[in-house]
Amino acid sequence: MRNGAFLKIPGLLVALVLGLSCSGKQSENPSTPAEQTKASTQVILQVLGTAQDAGSPQMNCQKDCCKPLWGHPELHTPVVSLGITDHLLKKQYLFEATPDIRQQWQDLSEELEPALSQPSGVFLTHAHMGHYIGLVHLGREAMGAKEVPVYGLPRMTSFIESQGPWNQLVHLNNIQLHTLAADSTQHLSNRLAVVPVKVPHRDEYSETAAYLIEGPSKTALFVPDIDKWKLWERDLNTVLTQVDYAFIDATFFDTDELPGRNMDEIPHPFVLETLAKVESLPLEERIKIYLIHFNHTNPLLHADRPENEDRVRQVERAGLNIARVGQRFSL
Repeated sequence: MRNGAFLKIPGLLVALVLGLSCSGKQSENPSTPAEQTKASTQVILQVLGTAQDAGSPQMNCQKDCCKPLWGHPELHTPVVSLGITDHLLKKQYLFEATPDIRQQWQDLSEELEPALSQPSGVFLTHAHMGHYIGLVHLGREAMGAKEVPVYGLPRMTSFIESQGPWNQLVHLNNIQLHTLAADSTQHLSNRLAVVPVKVPHRDEYSETAAYLIEGPSKTALFVPDIDKWKLWERDLNTVLTQVDYAFIDATFFDTDELPGRNMDEIPHPFVLETLAKVESLPLEERIKIYLIHFNHTNPLLHADRPENEDRVRQVERAGLNIARVGQRFSL
C-alpha cells in the first residue's frame, strides 16, 4: 500500500484506505446467538483482556478504583489482548503477549476440541510492558514451546532478538521471529490475513503497530495504543468506513483522571476526544467502535459501578461500545 491507497486482491482486503470510498458492513451485536455460535467453519475474534499494561487492580493502588478488588481475583481485569480462532483450520492466534498470557491462552485454547498445545502465532504491537513480556511463558522455564511464530515490525523483532531474556527464546527455538513490513499482508491462510499499520506512540524500544485483521467475510482493526488522533497520518473517521469492528485506545476518559500527572507525557486520545472526533459519523459507523485498553482509573473499566453510570451512558448514547472480556465476533 502506498500513500494510504487500498490494495485489493481477489476476495481479500489487505490494507486500510484513505481517500477511496468503501462502505463497511454494519457491526453485529456480539451477544447475539449468531455471534456466540462455534460453527465449524467460523473464524472468531475473542476479547481476552481490556486493561492497560499494568492491569486492574494495579500494583500498590489503594484508590477507590482498585481497593475493593484486592482479595477478589474474579474481579480483576486482564491486560488488553485479542484472540483469533479458525475453527475450520484448527488454528489460534494471540494478539499481544501480556502479563496475563497464561489465563488468556487457556481461555482461547478452550475454543477448540481437542485444545491446541501452543499458539499458532503471536502478533505484537510494541515493546511496552503489557504487550510483549508474556513471551517468557513460552520459554523453557514454563511451557517450553516449539517454534511459535512471533510477528512484529522491524524494531520490535530486532529488540527481541538482541535483548535478554527474550533472545533466549529465539536461541532455544521456543519462538521463530517473523519481521513484518508496515502496510504489507501476512497471509495466514486463504481465509485469514493480517496487515500491520504503523501508528504514532512513545517508541523507546520499538515502533508501534496497529493491526488490520481480515477474515472470510469481515474485518477488524486493533489499535490498543496510539497518541492523539491528529498525529496519525490516517483519519480515524475514514478508517472506520473500511472495517466492521474497531478496537481502539481508550486509556483515559478525560484530563482529570490522574491529578498531579502531566498528561502530555502520556498522550493517548481521551475518550471524550474520541467521542467528539466521531460524532459527525452516522450511527452505523460509530457502532463499530469498541473502546479498549482502559487504565485502572478509567471509569469505563468499572462500568457496573453506580458512580460511573453517567459516563458509561455518555459513551452508549454516542453509539460506541465498551469492550468486555469474553466478547466474541464473527470474522
